[in-house]
Amino acid sequence: MRPALMEQLVMCARAPAVSPATLMLAHGVLRMMTLKRLSTVAAGFVLAAAIVLTARELTPSAVAQAPPAPPRAGAPAPPRAGDDSITVEKVPPVVVKTSPVAGTPDVDPSVSEIKVTFSKEMMDESWSWSQLSDDTFPKTVGEKPIHYEKDKRTCVLKVKLEPGKTYAIWVNSDNFKNFKDADGRPAVPYLLVFKTKKAD
Repeated sequence: MRPALMEQLVMCARAPAVSPATLMLAHGVLRMMTLKRLSTVAAGFVLAAAIVLTARELTPSAVAQAPPAPPRAGAPAPPRAGDDSITVEKVPPVVVKTSPVAGTPDVDPSVSEIKVTFSKEMMDESWSWSQLSDDTFPKTVGEKPIHYEKDKRTCVLKVKLEPGKTYAIWVNSDNFKNFKDADGRPAVPYLLVFKTKKAD
């Protein structure tokens, strides 16, 4: 046996034996030190989260800070919040009914008219049936595919639908706002989406 290896064996033999109680005590101390470090880190995370949430609650949203859009030339001014004189006539028109009903997943593909009804009378021959995409806009038919019914609130689009297809049609949009009430207020944009049944 080499002398260096022999010397190491002798030193190991002379090392005092460690009692099980001492080992348990050392293990407990190490465990407590680790838990203390972890609890400090966790407390730091909780504090950071509380600061972020508090700052978020105290800071107004960007929407609330944005200045109102200037009114269009010639259009009546929109009513302000808290104005007691708000009436249906003063607010922009909104879609109150559609046929087919928005979100319907099984529309009969033989349906030949899409209708939208507004909350008030609309300006005649003024509309904006706009496409979300080429593929989701229906094919129109007839010499005059668009008209208002006698109630002056329901606009009709004559179409030829295909089976098993999803349609998405803007009634007004950010770019096209020709659905207007009799006073020239553009209707609030509305996305009409429905799907036709598959062919049998």
